[in-house]
Amino acid sequence: MTVFDRSERLIWAGRSADYAASFARLCAHTVPQLLDAAGVVAGTRLLDVGTGPGTVAAAGRARGASVTAVDADPGMVDMAARAVPDADVRVGILPELPFADGTFDAVTANFVVNHVGRPREALTELRRVLRPGGRIALTIWAAPPAPGQALMGRALRAGGAVRPPHLPAGLAPEDDFSRDESGLTALLDAAGLRDAACETLRWTHRVGAEEWWSGPAAGVAHVGALLSSQTPEVRAEVRRQYDLLGAEFTTPDGLLGLPHAALLARARH
Repeated sequence: MTVFDRSERLIWAGRSADYAASFARLCAHTVPQLLDAAGVVAGTRLLDVGTGPGTVAAAGRARGASVTAVDADPGMVDMAARAVPDADVRVGILPELPFADGTFDAVTANFVVNHVGRPREALTELRRVLRPGGRIALTIWAAPPAPGQALMGRALRAGGAVRPPHLPAGLAPEDDFSRDESGLTALLDAAGLRDAACETLRWTHRVGAEEWWSGPAAGVAHVGALLSSQTPEVRAEVRRQYDLLGAEFTTPDGLLGLPHAALLARARH
């Protein structure tokens, strides 16, 4: 396990409910395209990796797929098991999944690869559990981030937030890759997958300012870990800057309209 992986486990531990109440709706936007890219239909043996509260698993089950779902966090597993009671939901941590070679027809990973320390090893493991000819589909956030995704980062910088020593800035250089269409396609190729292709999905996430703030304020994700490590004075200033910068995205109905961009990649075993 890398330093990045250990940090991710600590960041997400105990935050399943806070994630579900804040960022989960944003991440759900890509689910229909993700399942289409993986070819999920009735009868498909689907593995959803990093299932979180079970959003992809539930959508796959609604299509008639036979669903297995894993997550590294036990709290997420409990939540997903309640959301999809007829799925096989269990703890599973990349890059070592508890399944035999070629078990599944399709594998999905919705905003998961950006949370692992060695992405190529993770994708190699996903290839292993796919049957020959099986399909994988995954999403990650594009870089540089779209303006809506960058709002919290801008507020943190403007508020004087300082990264604590225990929080990694990112992956080790030898494990990192370009977060664009060509970089993600090359990563799939390097993992031994075939017919890799990638596209960029763009949408505007409409959300209340308090809901959007609630995730980081509860320590959710990397941005939340950074915010929660600051002094009370810095956190207050970050909130002030968030309100000021959020005015750029406020729509006539009082919601934030936050432009986002994600990469959707697909490939075959």
